[in-house]
Amino acid sequence: MPDEPQWPTEDDDAGSVAAAQQPTVQVNRPPVDQPTMRFPLAAVLSPPSTPEPPRASPIRSVPNGSSAASGPSGVPVPGFGGPQAPSAENAGGKSHGTIGPEVGQPRAVPVRIEPKPDQRTTELAVPNAKTARVDQLPQSDKSWFDQPVRPDAPAQRPEPTKRVDQLQSAPPPAPPQPRPEQARPEQTRPVSPPPAPAAQRPEPPRQEPRDLPVTGYEEEPEDRLATEEPRKGRKGLLVVLSLVVVAALAGATIYAVQEFGGTKAVETKPPAAPANVQTLVKAVTAGGPAPSAAGVKGVLTGPAGNSALGTLTGSVVDPASGTALWQQGDTTPATPASSLKVLTAAAALLSLERTDQLSTKVVAGAEPGTVVIVGGGDPTISGVPGRSVYPGAATLDDLVNQVKAKGPVTKVQFDLSRYAGEALGPQWETADIAGGSVAPIVPFMLDGGRVDQSNVNGARTASPGQAAADAFAQRIGAPGATAGAAPAGAQVLGEVKSAPIEQLVDNMMQISDNVLTEAVAREIALKTGNEASFAGGVKAVRDVLTKAGFDLTGATFVDGSGLSASNKIPAKLLTDVLTAAAKPTLDDARTAKLRPLLTALPVAGGSGTLAGRYGGDAAPGKGWVRAKTGTLTGVNALAGVVVDVDGRVLVFSFMSASNRNPETEVRPALDVLAAALRGCGCS
Repeated sequence: MPDEPQWPTEDDDAGSVAAAQQPTVQVNRPPVDQPTMRFPLAAVLSPPSTPEPPRASPIRSVPNGSSAASGPSGVPVPGFGGPQAPSAENAGGKSHGTIGPEVGQPRAVPVRIEPKPDQRTTELAVPNAKTARVDQLPQSDKSWFDQPVRPDAPAQRPEPTKRVDQLQSAPPPAPPQPRPEQARPEQTRPVSPPPAPAAQRPEPPRQEPRDLPVTGYEEEPEDRLATEEPRKGRKGLLVVLSLVVVAALAGATIYAVQEFGGTKAVETKPPAAPANVQTLVKAVTAGGPAPSAAGVKGVLTGPAGNSALGTLTGSVVDPASGTALWQQGDTTPATPASSLKVLTAAAALLSLERTDQLSTKVVAGAEPGTVVIVGGGDPTISGVPGRSVYPGAATLDDLVNQVKAKGPVTKVQFDLSRYAGEALGPQWETADIAGGSVAPIVPFMLDGGRVDQSNVNGARTASPGQAAADAFAQRIGAPGATAGAAPAGAQVLGEVKSAPIEQLVDNMMQISDNVLTEAVAREIALKTGNEASFAGGVKAVRDVLTKAGFDLTGATFVDGSGLSASNKIPAKLLTDVLTAAAKPTLDDARTAKLRPLLTALPVAGGSGTLAGRYGGDAAPGKGWVRAKTGTLTGVNALAGVVVDVDGRVLVFSFMSASNRNPETEVRPALDVLAAALRGCGCS
């Protein structure tokens, strides 16, 4: 008769209640939302088919106070008398009744059974969880007591087990093949360590366990069970995407080989035919429909009657025919303001060479180490490179470096003898210096005397010659400069030159620079043998224009820039000069020289002093009108050219004397006048 299983006699649950009708044994597992099951203990404790030494059970049974010889009370074990009725004193155990998902079950205690000399021991830590009855195991399953242990099997990590409810759905395992019992070595079986955390334990292969493992119940971690399928889904998705990319690359390769490769020669397609360009801007020509005086009068009557213009004088001329199309007080002298610059610019283009430049030199002084700056009439020298308002300006640094290369300098002087007379024009106000309109006119200065070199309308200095000489001395390493005279025939140590006259004229017209205009007027005076002063400049301009055939009757002016309010000229004089510049043919000798005057005029809504104008009702003239502005207190003027819708060039000049707001009323009204000529089509 085989040995009967040995059960521990020590009762650590003496106070528990008797078990239910069928004695059960408890198998605890982690809490999962699955139904609980019970297994019959008799099926588990059935005698093994092959005799083997008694060994300790890994499952702790319910002590009942009975002796080992008589067997546990109420448990049908071979060798005992059969089931016994439980008593009130000893009923109970770890598993009792039908256990549901209640909380607070008794804590399971690890089981350790002391081995006999010829036995192995196993310790099982059963976690707190739900219980299942052994009597609900399939009857075909063998008890794990009957599973032989192979001592010669290599040590492996126990096969992961499944929950008890999963055993129900698994197919019954195949019956094991009988084999002879092997001798077991006399040693104590090592206790299985508790499972490692999911983040440290390697993931076991997924396979269905065939038998209840000898090592006890080990549940798959919930995080691994929850993420296994998504991981497989992502892996499958990556595989599909990889196949799609490979297929696309393969298709592109095949297409490229068929399209560009292989033995087929690459054929060059002939170039496409030139596009048929239809210009939106008509070429300016005298062949267009000639405007009529009646047509021009019709479009100007309304805008010219705007009360904001006050006293309006002006004229409109067709330069192709020389016909006057509209006149209103055109021979009456009026204050032109800065539109007077049209006359100074015309005189410069008629008398000076376009390529002439203004030269500033530094010569050796009378004493060793002394240098003298000789002002050459260029007010555009840049004191700070990159911040000048004058394109193409020379730089002070260039002049300093040239002189430094000749030797050390201990004293700096500056010579302003090129100009004569007063530095400020008649009726000029000193407040205009700080206001940014003007600076004293001297032949040597930096940035037109501006304090902020890049601010066109910024404040200017009252002593531009001294400020420029001091800047030179500081950079060359000498004390402050003093006024002096250059020795006759002195050695030139350095020299810088301005932009050409034609570019200076363009610049003075675009930004309406008074200082630059007065410098140009003095150069006209020097060229024509007149004194380089305000009076000499005015005389030179008048002489040049009169010699060119322009009628200056009624024109009186005292400066070249128009800053003086005492300047008076008729509107007809402005239109006469502009008409000579705008003639379609060059049969007039004046036209070739005066043509740059037209490109020097600011563009409506695009450049210079007209960049911010021509909005609202004047918008049709934007880009089509080019004109010189004029602004003084109570005075506004506009003189220039416009291309009408028929491609014909018209010349105009308008001068207004009004006390109305110049920014919001007078200037916009003048802009509407010129814009009306753009839409004339007055044939």
